[in-house]
Amino acid sequence: MFNTLSSDPSHARRAPETVRALVADDDPTSRLFLVEALRSLGLEAQACHDGAAAIALAHDEAFDLLLLDCRMPGAGAEEVLATLRQDPRARSSDCTAVATSAEMDATERQRLLSAEFSEVLQKPCNVADLRRILALVQAGATSQPLLDDAQAIATMGDADVVKAMRTLLRAELVGLYQDMDVLRDDPASLAERLHRLRSSCGFCGASALATQAVLLQRHLKLGHSGSLAPLSRFRKALMATIEALGTEVA
Repeated sequence: MFNTLSSDPSHARRAPETVRALVADDDPTSRLFLVEALRSLGLEAQACHDGAAAIALAHDEAFDLLLLDCRMPGAGAEEVLATLRQDPRARSSDCTAVATSAEMDATERQRLLSAEFSEVLQKPCNVADLRRILALVQAGATSQPLLDDAQAIATMGDADVVKAMRTLLRAELVGLYQDMDVLRDDPASLAERLHRLRSSCGFCGASALATQAVLLQRHLKLGHSGSLAPLSRFRKALMATIEALGTEVA
């Protein structure tokens, strides 16, 4: 289907920076397309056909991306992700997850996003859609904005107050960034800083950073010893938010 990689004998060898993806879908056509399209984008893609197999594979192997069909035999996307998120032994418990479905309304989409899926992908999709998903993984971000002005003004009630609060937030974030190397080895102190940070982000509309703080908090609470992806994603969101606030203040 995608000849650019199908004849390459090196395809089975994973480069150190290759993104690993697991595609779980009970429809053979969808499964084949998603796997081959991801491979054409340079990912190492593996497939399975039901929820139970997805849970088992993601428990034992470290994936960077899960593409989970919403209506698989055994367990749908939400059940698979919830099971992995709650298991500190699962090696893929903290990776980026995307729900896929051939039928999707606004209510279901919002429920899936609330269930900690980074994105919802409606099938049939194309390579451009998957390239956008890959950008999410590489950036370590969700589809949320760095700074949500509407949320901040709704919370604070005045644009001038929001600007003043964001100046304070930027100073707080710079201090946190400088302390990250020390806090990385002190989970209790890091968890306390994250708790305070979520409040500040809420007032200032720093949506993406708030989400990454929640995910990192859960990672610390579970004591998960696998992927360091949550910490890496948090650092990236932290730096991006500092830069966005610096542009705004300037």
